Amino acid sequence: QVQLVESGGGLVQPGGSLRLSCAASGSIYRVNHMGWYRQAPGKQRELVVLIISGGSTNYADSVKGRFTISRDNAKNTVWLQMNSLKPEDTARYYCNANIMRTLSDYARGTGMDYWGKGSLVTVSS
Repeated sequence: QVQLVESGGGLVQPGGSLRLSCAASGSIYRVNHMGWYRQAPGKQRELVVLIISGGSTNYADSVKGRFTISRDNAKNTVWLQMNSLKPEDTARYYCNANIMRTLSDYARGTGMDYWGKGSLVTVSS
């Protein structure tokens, strides 16, 4: 089994900062990309940022320059530093990871997406 355990989140005033973390554990051969999606009330889930094992990143335009993702490949852990938060950043943030569980998965080039339970981020005065 594979688990994604998240921490962080909470209530912050506009302009403030928060830090999320996500650790993957269990039967893992290789973690491909990791990152976060978010879903605001009444809206579809959207990409926030992904980081691949080599370090390349893909940020949503709405968070560029404010959010920074970092990754520890040895610990299968990622962190999301969120600065200059805005009310429109309010959402539940879901950790996502594409994971190959076995050598066979790696040989086939097939990974599976896993999700965390989500961390609520509320930006409000």
